[in-house]
Amino acid sequence: MSKRIDMYKNATEPYNGLLAVNTYLKNCSLPADLVELVFLRVSLINGCAYCIDKHSRDLLKSGMSVDKLVLVPVWYEAGKLFSAREQAALAWAEVVTRISETAAPDADYQAVTAHFDEREFSELTMAISLMNAMNRMAISGRMTPQAAKQ
Repeated sequence: MSKRIDMYKNATEPYNGLLAVNTYLKNCSLPADLVELVFLRVSLINGCAYCIDKHSRDLLKSGMSVDKLVLVPVWYEAGKLFSAREQAALAWAEVVTRISETAAPDADYQAVTAHFDEREFSELTMAISLMNAMNRMAISGRMTPQAAKQ
Protein backbone atom coordinates (compact mmCIF):
# COMPACT_ATOMS: atom_id res chain seq x y z
CA MET A 1 0.00 0.00 0.00
CA SER A 2 1.45 3.35 -1.00
CA LYS A 3 2.00 6.15 1.50
CA ARG A 4 -0.35 9.07 0.87
CA ILE A 5 -0.52 12.72 1.89
CA ASP A 6 -1.83 13.16 5.44
CA MET A 7 -5.03 15.15 4.90
CA TYR A 8 -5.49 15.89 8.59
CA LYS A 9 -2.04 17.42 8.80
CA ASN A 10 -2.51 19.45 5.63
CA ALA A 11 -6.16 20.47 6.02
CA THR A 12 -6.56 20.46 9.79
CA GLU A 13 -9.27 23.11 10.07
CA PRO A 14 -11.85 21.50 7.75
CA TYR A 15 -11.01 18.04 9.10
CA ASN A 16 -11.62 19.32 12.63
CA GLY A 17 -14.98 20.62 11.41
CA LEU A 18 -15.93 17.08 10.39
CA LEU A 19 -14.71 15.77 13.73
CA ALA A 20 -16.93 18.37 15.45
CA VAL A 21 -19.93 16.99 13.55
CA ASN A 22 -18.88 13.51 14.69
CA THR A 23 -18.72 14.69 18.31
CA TYR A 24 -22.17 16.24 17.97
CA LEU A 25 -23.57 12.98 16.58
CA LYS A 26 -22.13 10.97 19.47
CA ASN A 27 -24.30 13.07 21.82
CA CYS A 28 -27.37 13.73 19.64
CA SER A 29 -30.96 12.56 20.10
CA LEU A 30 -30.18 9.20 18.47
CA PRO A 31 -28.80 6.32 20.54
CA ALA A 32 -24.99 6.17 20.20
CA ASP A 33 -25.12 2.50 19.16
CA LEU A 34 -27.53 3.33 16.34
CA VAL A 35 -25.16 5.99 15.04
CA GLU A 36 -22.26 3.50 15.20
CA LEU A 37 -24.37 0.86 13.45
CA VAL A 38 -25.11 3.29 10.62
CA PHE A 39 -21.44 4.30 10.46
CA LEU A 40 -20.52 0.63 10.08
CA ARG A 41 -23.11 -0.07 7.36
CA VAL A 42 -22.06 2.95 5.32
CA SER A 43 -18.42 1.91 5.67
CA LEU A 44 -19.23 -1.63 4.55
CA ILE A 45 -20.99 -0.33 1.44
CA ASN A 46 -18.08 1.97 0.62
CA GLY A 47 -15.43 -0.66 1.37
CA CYS A 48 -13.54 1.43 3.92
CA ALA A 49 -11.31 -1.00 5.82
CA TYR A 50 -10.17 1.60 8.35
CA CYS A 51 -13.75 2.58 9.26
CA ILE A 52 -15.10 -0.98 9.20
CA ASP A 53 -12.39 -1.95 11.68
CA LYS A 54 -13.00 1.09 13.89
CA HIS A 55 -16.79 0.92 14.04
CA SER A 56 -16.85 -2.86 14.49
CA ARG A 57 -14.52 -2.50 17.46
CA ASP A 58 -16.61 0.34 18.89
CA LEU A 59 -19.82 -1.68 18.60
CA LEU A 60 -18.23 -4.71 20.24
CA LYS A 61 -16.94 -2.51 23.10
CA SER A 62 -20.42 -1.10 23.61
CA GLY A 63 -21.83 -4.61 23.99
CA MET A 64 -23.11 -5.58 20.56
CA SER A 65 -22.96 -9.34 20.13
CA VAL A 66 -20.68 -10.87 17.52
CA ASP A 67 -23.77 -12.65 16.11
CA LYS A 68 -25.43 -9.31 15.38
CA LEU A 69 -22.25 -7.60 14.19
CA VAL A 70 -21.47 -10.18 11.54
CA LEU A 71 -24.99 -9.89 10.13
CA VAL A 72 -24.86 -6.12 9.58
CA PRO A 73 -24.09 -6.56 5.84
CA VAL A 74 -27.26 -8.67 5.49
CA TRP A 75 -29.39 -7.03 8.19
CA TYR A 76 -32.54 -7.46 6.05
CA GLU A 77 -32.17 -11.26 6.36
CA ALA A 78 -31.54 -11.27 10.10
CA GLY A 79 -35.16 -11.25 11.23
CA LYS A 80 -35.83 -9.59 14.56
CA LEU A 81 -32.14 -9.37 15.46
CA PHE A 82 -32.37 -5.74 14.30
CA SER A 83 -35.19 -3.60 15.68
CA ALA A 84 -37.63 -1.83 13.38
CA ARG A 85 -35.81 1.48 13.99
CA GLU A 86 -32.44 -0.11 13.26
CA GLN A 87 -33.82 -1.63 10.07
CA ALA A 88 -35.24 1.73 8.99
CA ALA A 89 -31.92 3.46 9.72
CA LEU A 90 -29.91 0.82 7.88
CA ALA A 91 -32.24 0.97 4.88
CA TRP A 92 -31.96 4.78 4.76
CA ALA A 93 -28.16 4.49 5.10
CA GLU A 94 -28.13 2.33 1.99
CA VAL A 95 -30.40 4.69 0.07
CA VAL A 96 -28.36 7.79 0.93
CA THR A 97 -24.98 6.11 0.43
CA ARG A 98 -26.07 4.93 -3.01
CA ILE A 99 -27.75 8.26 -3.83
CA SER A 100 -26.53 8.31 -7.43
CA GLU A 101 -28.42 5.06 -8.01
CA THR A 102 -31.44 5.59 -5.77
CA ALA A 103 -32.21 9.34 -5.90
CA ALA A 104 -33.80 8.84 -2.45
CA PRO A 105 -37.32 7.81 -3.53
CA ASP A 106 -40.36 9.10 -1.65
CA ALA A 107 -41.26 5.56 -0.53
CA ASP A 108 -37.89 5.16 1.20
CA TYR A 109 -38.19 8.61 2.77
CA GLN A 110 -41.67 7.77 4.07
CA ALA A 111 -40.43 4.44 5.44
CA VAL A 112 -37.65 6.02 7.47
CA THR A 113 -39.69 8.98 8.70
CA ALA A 114 -42.27 6.55 10.06
CA HIS A 115 -39.64 5.60 12.67
CA PHE A 116 -37.82 8.88 13.27
CA ASP A 117 -39.09 12.35 14.13
CA GLU A 118 -37.84 15.39 12.22
CA ARG A 119 -34.79 15.98 14.40
CA GLU A 120 -33.84 12.31 14.51
CA PHE A 121 -34.25 11.99 10.74
CA SER A 122 -32.05 15.03 10.20
CA GLU A 123 -29.37 13.71 12.55
CA LEU A 124 -29.55 10.26 10.96
CA THR A 125 -29.06 11.73 7.49
CA MET A 126 -26.21 13.88 8.81
CA ALA A 127 -24.55 10.77 10.27
CA ILE A 128 -24.85 8.93 6.96
CA SER A 129 -23.47 11.91 5.05
CA LEU A 130 -20.59 12.40 7.48
CA MET A 131 -19.53 8.76 7.26
CA ASN A 132 -19.63 8.87 3.48
CA ALA A 133 -17.25 11.85 3.59
CA MET A 134 -14.99 10.20 6.17
CA ASN A 135 -14.89 6.98 4.13
CA ARG A 136 -13.76 8.85 1.07
CA MET A 137 -10.92 10.48 2.98
CA ALA A 138 -9.85 7.27 4.71
CA ILE A 139 -9.89 5.23 1.49
CA SER A 140 -8.15 7.84 -0.67
CA GLY A 141 -5.65 8.53 2.11
CA ARG A 142 -5.00 4.80 2.60
CA MET A 143 -5.59 4.95 6.37
CA THR A 144 -4.42 1.69 7.92
CA PRO A 145 -6.96 -0.27 9.98
CA GLN A 146 -5.90 -1.09 13.54
CA ALA A 147 -6.08 -4.81 12.78
CA ALA A 148 -3.51 -4.40 9.99
CA LYS A 149 -1.10 -2.59 12.33
CA GLN A 150 -0.81 -5.53 14.72
